[in-house]
Amino acid sequence: MGGTMRVAIDGRLLFYRRAGIGQYTLRLVEALTRIAPRERFLLLQDRRQRGPLLQAPNLRHVPVWTPSHHRWEHFTLPLELLPLRLDLFHSPDFVLPERRAFAGVVTVHDLAFLRFPHLVTPQAARYYGRVHRAVRSAERVIVDSECTRRDVLELLGIPEEKVTVVYMAAGPAFHPYEVPPEDRRTFSGYVLAPQQFALFVGTIEPRKNLPGLLRAFHRMRERYPDLEPHPRLVIVGEEGWLSQEVFRVVNELRLAQEVAFIGSLPLGDLVWLYRAARLFVFPSLYEGFGLPPLEAMACGAPVIASSAGALPEVLGDAAWLIAPEDTEGWAEAMARLWGDDALRAQLRTRGLERAGRFSWDEAAGRTLGVYREAVEARRG
Repeated sequence: MGGTMRVAIDGRLLFYRRAGIGQYTLRLVEALTRIAPRERFLLLQDRRQRGPLLQAPNLRHVPVWTPSHHRWEHFTLPLELLPLRLDLFHSPDFVLPERRAFAGVVTVHDLAFLRFPHLVTPQAARYYGRVHRAVRSAERVIVDSECTRRDVLELLGIPEEKVTVVYMAAGPAFHPYEVPPEDRRTFSGYVLAPQQFALFVGTIEPRKNLPGLLRAFHRMRERYPDLEPHPRLVIVGEEGWLSQEVFRVVNELRLAQEVAFIGSLPLGDLVWLYRAARLFVFPSLYEGFGLPPLEAMACGAPVIASSAGALPEVLGDAAWLIAPEDTEGWAEAMARLWGDDALRAQLRTRGLERAGRFSWDEAAGRTLGVYREAVEARRG
């Protein structure tokens, strides 16, 4: 395909949330503008967003009135896109105008809401249920893993040739650095010292299996009361849907003094926590990729992760993988890794090597290829 493409990428969700899909959108646009200087990219952003989300010579920001996840967006968003003269629209959140004069690409990050419908609210299930229409309408579909590709083919029934796997990566800010023991920092009133806490990063919602992690952490503390340094658990992330169960379990197990909930954080603080953590834990019931454990590896943290979903595919043998429901196994693994310097060093080395295999420039190159296929398919 010759000529310059005009590609709009939907970044409206970034007004509300920078984690997950937000990070995917930012890192992808950043890499696309770098590797494809001839193309013209337009980043849609909520009109209430202050200032541009990113800057590049071939990137234009387009403020739009239609909010993300609004019930009328299928009617109002196409009207706002009409004057942009697009070749292609990419939705990282599978909201795709069905009546359009340009090609459409959607990214499906996972189908947890179809695999585990009891883990989402009825409102969320209704919204995410629109994925069926989106993938049928799209010229091409991007997924984050082979695991999600299998789910998309099985559960949504679209042709194989429409679906392409594009792996994500840790961003450039995530790299190792030895945090000095005296470098203590305070987050939300909690004073944290390097190598004295286990870390979890992710939205507080049922799929992340935090009640299971809390029970395993409690079991570890009961069974190994003499662990040094005294273990603490730090949980970073915003509250999502159905998060009340997590706080109920904290109270039930009397863990309020041992578990620190510190909300969402700026990038620099998050990177410090990854580097300072004694170990990183990620017990999800299901993931379509699993970016936080890869970020943790890139920062040098040893990782214990769930063996569910795409996590084995992404993390390989660089993480200690355990079934998410295995409370005893999680308690034993955390205690072993907490006290074994050699094992932590081994996982750190493997993790750094594994994280280095993933690249946003490579992801952007593959995504650009999908764009070109989608535009050709639309024209053909």
